[in-house]
Amino acid sequence: MKMRREIGLLGGVALVSGTMIGSGIFMSPQFVLAYVGSPGASLVIWGLSGAVAMVAGLCYTEIGTIIPESGGDFIYILRIYGSCPAFFAAVTFILLIKPFAAAAMAISIAEYAIAPFYSGCQAPQLAVKCTAAVTIVVVAIVNILHTRIALRVQVVFLVAKVIALTVIVVGGIAEIIQDSSMIVENLKVENSFKGTQTSVSALGMAFYQGLYSYAGWYNLNYVTEELKRPEVNLPRALMIAIFLVTGLYLLVNVSYFAVLTPKELMSSTAVAVTWGNKVLGSWGWIMSVAAALSAFGSLNGTFFSGGRLCYVAAREGHMPDILSMAHVHRLTPSPALIFTTAVSLIVLMMGDFQSIVNYFSFTAWFFYGITLGGLIYLKIKKPDLPRPYSVPIFLPIVVLLVAVFLVLAPIIDQPEIEYLYVTLFILSGALVYVPFIHFKLFPGLFDKVTVFLQLFLEVVPVAKNL
Repeated sequence: MKMRREIGLLGGVALVSGTMIGSGIFMSPQFVLAYVGSPGASLVIWGLSGAVAMVAGLCYTEIGTIIPESGGDFIYILRIYGSCPAFFAAVTFILLIKPFAAAAMAISIAEYAIAPFYSGCQAPQLAVKCTAAVTIVVVAIVNILHTRIALRVQVVFLVAKVIALTVIVVGGIAEIIQDSSMIVENLKVENSFKGTQTSVSALGMAFYQGLYSYAGWYNLNYVTEELKRPEVNLPRALMIAIFLVTGLYLLVNVSYFAVLTPKELMSSTAVAVTWGNKVLGSWGWIMSVAAALSAFGSLNGTFFSGGRLCYVAAREGHMPDILSMAHVHRLTPSPALIFTTAVSLIVLMMGDFQSIVNYFSFTAWFFYGITLGGLIYLKIKKPDLPRPYSVPIFLPIVVLLVAVFLVLAPIIDQPEIEYLYVTLFILSGALVYVPFIHFKLFPGLFDKVTVFLQLFLEVVPVAKNL
């Protein structure tokens, strides 16, 4: 059996932009502003974050055409560096990065979905967490049922979220036409950069929140084997999606500043709802629904790619065999998706939106840097490898330097013990890798469990689709 190539150009654009436009643009603006301290610096962070996502996406396009396999960073690190680094990448992405991203999106969906029921006060955390957990389970079921269903959901929700952001942009323009005093006050030269925080830690945290809103630029690299004509559709889908998202994000932030004061923006727990209440009045609840739908589409894209990563890692022998199998009729990696769901629910119970985003970004950019270092190595040492798409070497070098900054930024000025815990968790993977992967001890230990789960879940091994 092989996975089908179901993803065309439209599906690729929907998967990338639909994952990028999620909870970030509705949740992160207040955090970006709080970290950098001024509206002007906030807009600069949003613009630079889009530029970094674009350049990084172009670099990943090249490495994706050199190594045309699903699995993203894991498979690239495996093919370039070998088994040991790839195992640590697999553990980190499967147990930390992907579940952290899913949990953060689910929390934002829950906060926006129940915000109208708690007007004027903050929703109870128990209600938020329970709603978020139900959302994760629903998205997992959609992805388990059929690949085509998940892609259709992605396209439909992409249209819905673009409409929602367009409403914010148009509403902001209307407010500027009626009364431009707010936008002039927020963005005039003497005020726009007043109070800007320039510490390394503050800038790093602001970039974490900004880049989280662009998370998803790498999603097609996780499903390359299911992409039609990847050498053509991979770069096209990335460029269309990232240009679209960056332009929308900048316009949306300008709209926020046209309506809200910096103090109102930073104190808001759901900035789009606060904006909607001021601009749309009694119809402000529409923004809650729009933001929840937007984040739902993003969560769907995250599950789509996250399940494939787990499936590929298992196929390469770095995770239990059962996770490398697909349903005999639906051809979806259902065991991997079920496992991803379980881990995401555990992460959801442990943290809040802001801390989850920070730890997600810290660990993710560490491995993005390793992947980009591998691309630089291939360009220098193996220039003759077939590559349908290529970027100048200075681009991966620039993004590698950005990755180094983002990893070091939060621990230079104000180191927190939690980042040490995350690092120790990653390194603890050696306790599994050395005996079970390197020395292959007890190879038949889980055979009976694997057979039972195969029969119970109706799944079988799947060959590479190259």
